[in-house]
Amino acid sequence: MSNKLHQIGLIAVGVLIGVAVSLNISAVAQKQAATAPLPIEELRAFTEVFGRVKSDYVEPVDDKKLITEAINGMLAGLDPHSAYLDQDAFKELQVGTQGEFGGLGIEVGMEDGFVRVVAPIDDSPAARAGIKAGDLIVRLDETSVKGMTLNDAVKRMRGKPNTQITLTIVRKGEVKPIVVTLTRAVIKIQSVRARLLEPGYAYFRVTQFQEHTGEALARAIEKHFKENQGAMKGIVLDLRNDPGGLLNGAVAVSAAFLQPGALVVYTDGRTDDSRMKLNASPEHYLRGRMKEDYIRRLPPELKTVPMVVLVNAGSASASEIVAGALQDHQRAVIMGQRTFGKGSVQTILPLNNNTAIKLTTARYYTPNGRSIQARGITPDIALDDGSSDRIASLKLREADLTKALADKDREEAAKSAAPARKFNFTPAPRPKDVDEKLLKPEPGEVVSKHDYELNQAIAFLKSRDGASSN
Repeated sequence: MSNKLHQIGLIAVGVLIGVAVSLNISAVAQKQAATAPLPIEELRAFTEVFGRVKSDYVEPVDDKKLITEAINGMLAGLDPHSAYLDQDAFKELQVGTQGEFGGLGIEVGMEDGFVRVVAPIDDSPAARAGIKAGDLIVRLDETSVKGMTLNDAVKRMRGKPNTQITLTIVRKGEVKPIVVTLTRAVIKIQSVRARLLEPGYAYFRVTQFQEHTGEALARAIEKHFKENQGAMKGIVLDLRNDPGGLLNGAVAVSAAFLQPGALVVYTDGRTDDSRMKLNASPEHYLRGRMKEDYIRRLPPELKTVPMVVLVNAGSASASEIVAGALQDHQRAVIMGQRTFGKGSVQTILPLNNNTAIKLTTARYYTPNGRSIQARGITPDIALDDGSSDRIASLKLREADLTKALADKDREEAAKSAAPARKFNFTPAPRPKDVDEKLLKPEPGEVVSKHDYELNQAIAFLKSRDGASSN
């Protein structure tokens, strides 16, 4: 028996070393591995556990499954966003960033073994069913989510259009679980929506940052500036419940409103590749072989028109980069609630077998050096979100996630306070007992005329002559 375990252990060591070599993450990592001693005791413990499982588990277990689960556990144990992507998950990630896939339309993450909704996607089955940011999905059909990986849960929620799935949801503030049956659909994400609210005031909503979001926003800006047929008096950029997306999309959206070359965001990590400064320059927002600079053709007055950015607790990652950049450059006034605080960089590292790992490699910092991670962006003008004090205190953000990264540098923490800006504007009280139906846009509209935050943004822009900032 001991000889058998020894043989299995040797095989496990070989497999483990093979996995480590195949990852080949970076030259720096290899250099560090070459100079540091191998963790012999830990490798011995791994091989012993591997051998015991192979010999004593109640049912035979495939080697591939054991190694895959070991990789899953290694990455999931780091932070809420690092993960192993098998072939299906890697393919779905690539499809999702291009703006079309089959499923429910929910941006999700893991929390305490369950699936947490970061934000529903506009005009998706999830949004129409009333699923909200912060909802905890505990059951998919008759299967408990507890124990699933995030990839497994996403696979179950995605599927062929017109098929159904039943979600059991726990929502803070609700006594009983909510059970809702959704019909899957082809999710075609329209990442930019826009309209001229009234003469002189334009509204642009970014629902998610995708491969072509910058181009879509540029087209919408050109269209509505022409429709206005006069001087634009104010712009509202709506990033509420925008879960983020591609970094170049965030740089492009920021570049539309900032002066050319302005710093948008910088990243800092352990390797040289993880340290970047991204500016409002074509080389930092144009992708692939794209040659036309769609930002350059925008009307020059776009850089100076008074502007409000709407955010809330569902604004995460790329949307926080945009809000932070426009706030630091004092290009826009940020209104709403403190954002989610997802300020870490995940790099997709493809492996040789059409799989990949999603690894946290750096943190995002605003142009003034404020860390976004676990802190978020604090608005210049806070707006009531309609929650009671009890429910508001329970709202989930990045800092509440298990194993969430924190910025331990006290100097950086001191810089993370929002800029001291004061405005001569007092928001109107939020109306109480508003019919939920009135908050949904009417057919053909992109936003409801009863939207409290939007109405406050327009009121602020109209009072701009009486506002002062310092």
